[in-house]
Amino acid sequence: MSIRKLTIMALLVAIAVAGSTFVAIPTGIARAYPIQHAINVVSAILLGPVPTVAIAFVTAIIRILTGTGSLLAIPGSVIGALFAALAYKYSNKMWLASAGEIVGTGIIASLVAVPYAKLLMGTSVAALFFMPAFLMSSVTGAVLGIIIASSLRKTVFAKQFTN
Repeated sequence: MSIRKLTIMALLVAIAVAGSTFVAIPTGIARAYPIQHAINVVSAILLGPVPTVAIAFVTAIIRILTGTGSLLAIPGSVIGALFAALAYKYSNKMWLASAGEIVGTGIIASLVAVPYAKLLMGTSVAALFFMPAFLMSSVTGAVLGIIIASSLRKTVFAKQFTN
């Protein structure tokens, strides 16, 4: 992995962490962070699966440690990042990266969050409790991510970092 790619990854982590302090939608026990989902889509399109998952994981850990995210930040961002990156890798279509983020976070991660929250947070909730918040956040972020990624893909800068 090149120094340039690592620098871009660090920049995307910083944008996601900073964005979470300014754009957060409280939804009960979970908070919605659409900037994280936008970064997942952008990194899936520009960098590929491994960097995208690394960016999501590091961002989640920093948000947990700084108090801008709960323990739900890990499944809420990493699963969506993985789905977005794999969808883009195998299709080369931006809209499928966005759909991967929505399915990964909005559906799969919201279901994974139920036993995760019970085990790590001591909270018992119904199976579909997290889904509205996760869907709202991931849809908003995925749309924003496509807008940003489509603008970035047109620049010479982005062509240096594509898979």
